[in-house]
Amino acid sequence: MVDNDSPQLDIVFRALGDATRRGMLARLALGEKSIGELAEPFAMSFAGASKHVKVLEDAGLVRRDVRGRTHICRLEPGPLASADQWLRHYERFWTGRLDALEQLLRDDDIRKAEAKKSRAPKGEK
Repeated sequence: MVDNDSPQLDIVFRALGDATRRGMLARLALGEKSIGELAEPFAMSFAGASKHVKVLEDAGLVRRDVRGRTHICRLEPGPLASADQWLRHYERFWTGRLDALEQLLRDDDIRKAEAKKSRAPKGEK
């Protein structure tokens, strides 16, 4: 069962709620990046990017290592697994609902086809 009362899950989803941070995570999925490299596609300052990285760090999604003057970030996948588990719980719910809808639509198509056949003149069946 999914833990709906997890404060850590709240922090993860809050961090994921920003497009810039999601973009940074996508870049980090390709490998380690400096904060300057993370800032580059967003045309933001080091300070602005660092604030976003801090939110990701607080959520446990990113680990930052300081190497001299360079801050290197890497993705920490563990918290994403928790978020994925929570989302999969609802994916099963929606899959079941959509499967039921598909069956209703197929049954409706069959009823319509049978009704059309019964209304056709005898020679056209």
